[in-house]
Amino acid sequence: MKIRLLATFVFITKIIFAQQEFTLPNVTIPHFKKDTFNIEKYGAVSNGMDLNTKAINATIEACSKNGGGVVLLPPGLWLSGPIVLKSNINLLISRGATLLFTRDFSAYALIKSNWEGVNQMRNQSPISADGAQNIAITGEGIIDGNGDAWRMVKKDKVNATQWKKFISSGGLLSDDKKTWYPSEKSFKGTLYSNPGAITSPEKSNAFYDSVKDFLRPNMVFLLKCKNVYLQGVTFQNSPAWCLHPLMCENLTVKNIQVRNPSFAQNGDGIDVESCKNVVIASSVFDVGDDAICMKSGRDEQGRQRNKPTENVSISGCTVYASHGGFVIGSEMSGGVKNITVNNCTFIGTDIGLRFKTTRGRGGLVENIFINNIYMKDIVGEAILFDMYYTAKDPVPLEGEKRELPKVERKPVDETTPQFRNFSINNVYCNGAEKAIFIRGLPEMHISDIQLKNITIQSKNGIDIQEASNINFNKVHVIPENTHPVVDIINSDGIQFDNLTYPAGTENLIRVSGEKNKNIQVLHTDSSKSKEKLILELGATESMIQFK
Repeated sequence: MKIRLLATFVFITKIIFAQQEFTLPNVTIPHFKKDTFNIEKYGAVSNGMDLNTKAINATIEACSKNGGGVVLLPPGLWLSGPIVLKSNINLLISRGATLLFTRDFSAYALIKSNWEGVNQMRNQSPISADGAQNIAITGEGIIDGNGDAWRMVKKDKVNATQWKKFISSGGLLSDDKKTWYPSEKSFKGTLYSNPGAITSPEKSNAFYDSVKDFLRPNMVFLLKCKNVYLQGVTFQNSPAWCLHPLMCENLTVKNIQVRNPSFAQNGDGIDVESCKNVVIASSVFDVGDDAICMKSGRDEQGRQRNKPTENVSISGCTVYASHGGFVIGSEMSGGVKNITVNNCTFIGTDIGLRFKTTRGRGGLVENIFINNIYMKDIVGEAILFDMYYTAKDPVPLEGEKRELPKVERKPVDETTPQFRNFSINNVYCNGAEKAIFIRGLPEMHISDIQLKNITIQSKNGIDIQEASNINFNKVHVIPENTHPVVDIINSDGIQFDNLTYPAGTENLIRVSGEKNKNIQVLHTDSSKSKEKLILELGATESMIQFK
């Protein structure tokens, strides 16, 4: 029986943005031969104790030699080491089946791989594929990476009972006693700057082995694969990122759940990196880091790769605990473009819509269309654009002090990142620390952002720094702190049309800096504020108009 590719789940959307028009292409789901290969027939035992690595990989090999089909994990607890998928194979995790990866680190070979956008030595991923076509992981079962065996834990992220349990299990503490490491090799990795880097001349195998436990693998790593389908399965407890498709094409993710503890270090949900033609739909994420994240490599290596993440549709997803609900960056050096996000709900995330980068990345992020986003209890900002990302958690831990970045203009070159052409519509948020935060660079403003039909209840209002051509249309903010509602620093082309806010507000708008210009406030009742305008640090009345 031949493999057939049918467009059974097709997303076609034409978007017109900033006088540019593009069409998201069809994304097809692979279909497979019906021939089914049960891992039990190849010696697998479902007692959760016997290692089934050889049996499962032998089943995949037999299925591959047959021309493909279904590799079946029936109900049971299947302990395994790393599994490598091959073309034309659907790994079917039955309801009642749990594929549990071993805590024995010796089962995972150190290999040349990729981590946070650059080439790195890492432990082999529990599930991987390289250059495969027409592959799937489907079913109603669970894939568990046993990530708690790998991950370090920060004391401030867990309660006292959890912390005591980690301490009593062994491992080592950092010098300041605030981070627990599960092994000596895990701790030793912190003593070096970027220990997994592949250098020239290369580090010795003995060195990499000495920090092996620190080089945690992403749980599902798919490299240069085409026609990929992830459906129905619960992916949980990953050593680092949970799902990492890299340079893949035609990827469909539908009706999955991704679960990691809220304290899971680098416990991202899905990181789509340098991929083309992607659909993520009707899925639930409850994780320890960014939930649904677009990336494209980091710094020079990302720019040399020059493969943007492009043509992505995200719809009907729910995100609970995470650093960000929908995220772009910070590793976006190859660019991100042509993304739609629609009908998603974020509850209790650190940040709702999170777009982050920093100097040195380079890369262009553009043509991002976001519609119908519903949020509740956002710990930090509901909507955030930030070009000063510092690789720290978005919300400071208790007692943690952070300094504001030094604002200085630097030359524009290939290392200068860009965010432009975003359309964000119909966003409703009940509870956030700050409604909207936009912070660009003096030499490269965040630009051409349209925000329409936005209602946000928050502690603080809108903060705009180093931005150009930002249009707020029918934005309703309800901040507790109204000193002021809107803060603008060295920005131009800022327009508020029909801005609404609570009556009795102390200060409506504060403008700071000598480089502001062309700020307009239209169809807005400024009489509801006790003071409509504050000018500071060289700002003048000529910079802003109320009409």
